[in-house]
Amino acid sequence: MDLRLAPTTMPTMVRPSLAPQISPNQVARGGEEGFSGALKNALNSVSAAQNGAAQLQREVQMENPKVSLEETMVAIQKAQIGFQATLHVRNRMVQAYTDIMNMQV
Repeated sequence: MDLRLAPTTMPTMVRPSLAPQISPNQVARGGEEGFSGALKNALNSVSAAQNGAAQLQREVQMENPKVSLEETMVAIQKAQIGFQATLHVRNRMVQAYTDIMNMQV
């Protein structure tokens, strides 16, 4: 039995599915959005994942035969992981802000 798994630490240039998606608007502006734009895009994608998971959950509860329970559980877990990652980033940002504000000048 030959089982080969792709390492999860492989660079995004090798695994293009993990690379951040760039919209045509970002290319036209030359990436002017910076950190705030990246943060906003990340929050929007987490929100979309949560909304999609909630929609799938409603469909399963209404016994829609086109929606599988497995697909719904995976979507819920993805949304939960995204939310937890966002929460950790927010906590780190608040901690960094607090540290900077407490610095002696």
